[in-house]
Amino acid sequence: MEFKQYAPSEFLRPYVHCFYSFKSEVKTEFTDTVFPSGNMEMIFNLGNGTWESLVGGKFLKTPTMELWGQITKPLLVKSKGRHDMLGIKFLTHSASCFFRDEIGAFNNHVTDLSEVVGNSVKILYARLLETDETVERIKLIEQFLLKRRADIQKENYKLDKVATMLTSIKTNATESGIRNIALGHGITPRYLHKLIYQHTGLSPKLLNKISRFQLSLGLITKRARLTSIAYDCGYFDQSHFIRDFRSFTGLTPRDYLQNKSPVSQLLLQ
Repeated sequence: MEFKQYAPSEFLRPYVHCFYSFKSEVKTEFTDTVFPSGNMEMIFNLGNGTWESLVGGKFLKTPTMELWGQITKPLLVKSKGRHDMLGIKFLTHSASCFFRDEIGAFNNHVTDLSEVVGNSVKILYARLLETDETVERIKLIEQFLLKRRADIQKENYKLDKVATMLTSIKTNATESGIRNIALGHGITPRYLHKLIYQHTGLSPKLLNKISRFQLSLGLITKRARLTSIAYDCGYFDQSHFIRDFRSFTGLTPRDYLQNKSPVSQLLLQ
């Protein structure tokens, strides 16, 4: 398995966290669990392998062009065959700039991107299949995203201000914290909640929880004590940390360390 990340161009840095490629020659079927990350993603499956996601107790094949909404609970997926994937991970607050739909509607779903965007992404997919080099493929996707951004007439609050709000929320999502953040930007707490949902599809408190969870994933692989991880991630105590961790993974921290999937181990290296 090979996983590589690529930085976006200057024009897409306000929107894209990274591009990434995932290639695997492993034919063996395996299951994996996707955890909440706080980011929406687009994924193009360019190889012969397939992915399936667990929906309503059944594994259903995901589309070749995927739009991943915000994941707020563990999602089981199954891999079959060889893979050649190219993904785009948006910044937490920026995916809304590329879609006319309310992005909260995509939460906990893997949606067919062509049903959301239309024929233009089908043309892009065909061109990606005709191109072998990852860097050239990324250039094609960047052209697509820039045109998409220019075509979308959706009103967005200034992204830099939303980014600043999110940074504050990730450290203090209490009611008093939200009120102070809103006052600092000259808006009401209610409007702040609306802005955060509009740009992320999530509430401020859930974003805060996911942010702390992601921080804990990085710390737990270093075999740190659970009590230390809990305090470093802003939890009141170890029991609150374990409860949130289980809600996002379906596992306790110790069980997670013993049952990491091939893909999760690769991504955390």
